[in-house]
Amino acid sequence: MDLIIYILLCVLAVLCLVLLRTEGLLRKNSALFISAGVVLFAFVLRARCLPHITYDYQDFLVKWVDHFRANGGFRGIVNYHGNYNIPYLYFLALFSYSDMEPLGFIKLLSILFDVLLAWGVCRLTGVFGASEGKRRAAFLGTLLLPTVLLNGAYWGQCDSIYVALAIWSLYFIFKGKPCLSMVFLALSFSFKLQAIFFLPVYFLFLCRKQLKLWQLPIFPLTYLVVVLPAVLLGKPFSETLTLYFSQMGTVGSAMNYNSPSVFALLRPENTELASKLAIGAAFAFILLVYALFIRKAKRTGNESGLTAALLLVVAIPFLLPHMHDRYFFGADVLSFAVAFVIPELLPVPVLCSFASLLGYHAYLRGRYLMPMSWGAVALILAIIWLLVELFFLLRTRANPRKRKSG
Repeated sequence: MDLIIYILLCVLAVLCLVLLRTEGLLRKNSALFISAGVVLFAFVLRARCLPHITYDYQDFLVKWVDHFRANGGFRGIVNYHGNYNIPYLYFLALFSYSDMEPLGFIKLLSILFDVLLAWGVCRLTGVFGASEGKRRAAFLGTLLLPTVLLNGAYWGQCDSIYVALAIWSLYFIFKGKPCLSMVFLALSFSFKLQAIFFLPVYFLFLCRKQLKLWQLPIFPLTYLVVVLPAVLLGKPFSETLTLYFSQMGTVGSAMNYNSPSVFALLRPENTELASKLAIGAAFAFILLVYALFIRKAKRTGNESGLTAALLLVVAIPFLLPHMHDRYFFGADVLSFAVAFVIPELLPVPVLCSFASLLGYHAYLRGRYLMPMSWGAVALILAIIWLLVELFFLLRTRANPRKRKSG
């Protein structure tokens, strides 16, 4: 790994402390020293992970960068055919202008969004009145979440990008800035299709008047702006709009790919029928959450909306077929954030991280640490826990902090 990569990694570590200081979370010397120590530890771990090469990098990422090198950098976007959307290709094309091995740049991009993800989690907890100590812990803890550490720095994946943008979208909607929320949600979706797990909760925000109908077009307009440079380079406009539809045919035909989904428990013989039933079950679950929420939505605190968002982000990929090991990354991060807001939900991030790590271990080590069905059971418990908490929040018509104080 080149020295410049480690220098840039140090810059990102310093950025963490700058952001914490900007948030007013390093006013005490003790907070500064502890935070510096945790950041140092988090980035030493990342530095140790950087040289690791996975099959995903060998079979896809490095070949895509080579494609851009052979086709004029950004001009190579025109004849690129793969399953990543346009915004990520801008970065791969940019990396192709360097003669260095692209591994370090690809991982640094994900680590940059690890930092922005931690910042977003910190901000999100702050909207709900978290103390300085909790906000600082939310920031530092996000950097140390096992799947956050492994996903980018070790695996070379980019799930931190779309999830960071989705977390910021939630922050802005709860902050009362719905237009910015739509912009960040569209950016999240433009990077990865898995952002669709976050989308259904925005219907609930419409019901609560936190989002207005006239603000919805901001989503497609933002998406169009993001892909416009590729269109100007010569990429057919229709391809930029239909990429995700064509991508659905590349996820594979297996019902489960090292994922703690319901199909870690079930082994249906008729996979076509099972897929249809699973998709129907996911839609039915979304409608169930809507039915629970809508009647009392206007009379409840924001905690119910946050809990509903987490419930959907966990349950949708759990019920759907063809899910992969990394598709619960959003659930891992959001559940961690929610635990700072609603302490009663502390077991949920433990259950989610446990389930996800089983899938990560299966891919990264080439063997199962435990049966994937254990992960599926963990997520069932998480879903039940969240349903109970949501029902309680909706019935009490108050948020947990107010409920406790009196």
